Amino acid sequence: MSSENSSADDEQRVWDVVVVGAGPAGASAAYAAAVAGRSVLLLEKAELPRYKTCGGGIIGPSRDALPPGFELPLQDRVHAVTFSLDGKFTRTRRSKQMLFGLINRPEFDQQLVEHAQKAGAELRTGVTVSRVEQHGSAVPDRRTVAVVLQGGEAVLARAVVGADGSASRIGAHVGVKLDQVDLGLEAEIPVPETVAEDWQGRVLIDWGPMPGSYGWVFPKGDTLTVGVISARGEGAATKRYLEDFIARLGLAGFEPSISSGHLTRCRADDSPLSRGRVLVCGDAAGLLEPWTREGISFALRSGRLAGEWAVRIAEAHDAVDTRRQALNYAFAIKAGLGVEMAVGKSMLAAFERRPGMLHAAITSFRPAWRAFAGITRGSTTLGELVRSHPMAGRALSALDRRSAVAAPTVVESTPTTE
Repeated sequence: MSSENSSADDEQRVWDVVVVGAGPAGASAAYAAAVAGRSVLLLEKAELPRYKTCGGGIIGPSRDALPPGFELPLQDRVHAVTFSLDGKFTRTRRSKQMLFGLINRPEFDQQLVEHAQKAGAELRTGVTVSRVEQHGSAVPDRRTVAVVLQGGEAVLARAVVGADGSASRIGAHVGVKLDQVDLGLEAEIPVPETVAEDWQGRVLIDWGPMPGSYGWVFPKGDTLTVGVISARGEGAATKRYLEDFIARLGLAGFEPSISSGHLTRCRADDSPLSRGRVLVCGDAAGLLEPWTREGISFALRSGRLAGEWAVRIAEAHDAVDTRRQALNYAFAIKAGLGVEMAVGKSMLAAFERRPGMLHAAITSFRPAWRAFAGITRGSTTLGELVRSHPMAGRALSALDRRSAVAAPTVVESTPTTE
């Protein structure tokens, strides 16, 4: 149920669950805990809606993780993907079924928060969390966590969910360890109607010039979201890739309405997901797909799990039960998202060494295209593909070998429909 107390009363009240961060992970966690009938406070440092650097692709697993009755604010429905290898060997694959949808993050995030509020969560914006305390003068007992805000106010809770992004303060408290950090650069480019029509229903994925890099064009009405991503430490090369990419597309003459950058962070295999009565999810936990760096589906799914287990932790009466529930949360994350991440790491390693081979497979080998389409639609995942199809596992192992094998030549081709 929602609180009727004013924000000034928060330091006296003990909430069942406090969620830090109102992105997809935090809103999902708040919804899951509130729909279970618990008192939930959702804290967000920005005023909503706010812009986030993100391509905005909503794949099948994201749609499946949305609250009941959620209507996606789709800007476009993707039925075709054009692939290129650093601007060359272009081929378009088409699907009769929608592959995935495209959204603008400000609207999407706002709707998720509204669903959490309708379920009973209370929202406070414009507040910044300084630290979390599980011991000390701000904490009245061992079943309580203090979320200390800038200015000194302490918000008390039986359980805390950290969903405050890739530079998470809650993640630092938990001790999240990172294995992979990448830099994404993006431009929102308004275009004339004639240009927008050419992109309608189709996205471009370009395998980039640096190992593990790629670029994308996502159409959203009269605006094209154009971005690139590569390993951190290649800032100048990544910026040059984006500039060349935009010029190659014939879009250099259009002024971006927004230009932004963002670091994505992927957890190490042994990174913790909890500390005491505090859980982390989404970017704050370093949960994303390592190859594509897709994070929305990981945020939605891990956020829901974090909200469900935060309820159990809020009900725990001692440290033993708290630890048991936290371990159960970690097991649920690793059994699902962890498997996908492991396969994604292998895919990234293969892609870094042989982008040409991957490009040839996905554009010329029908089972590879079907696998890509199945993942985007949500009928399968990377983990399920490897578990259920021995051939896929063998193909990945072959791609992952370190022996130097030249990539096959890819020729220009006309679009095909699957």
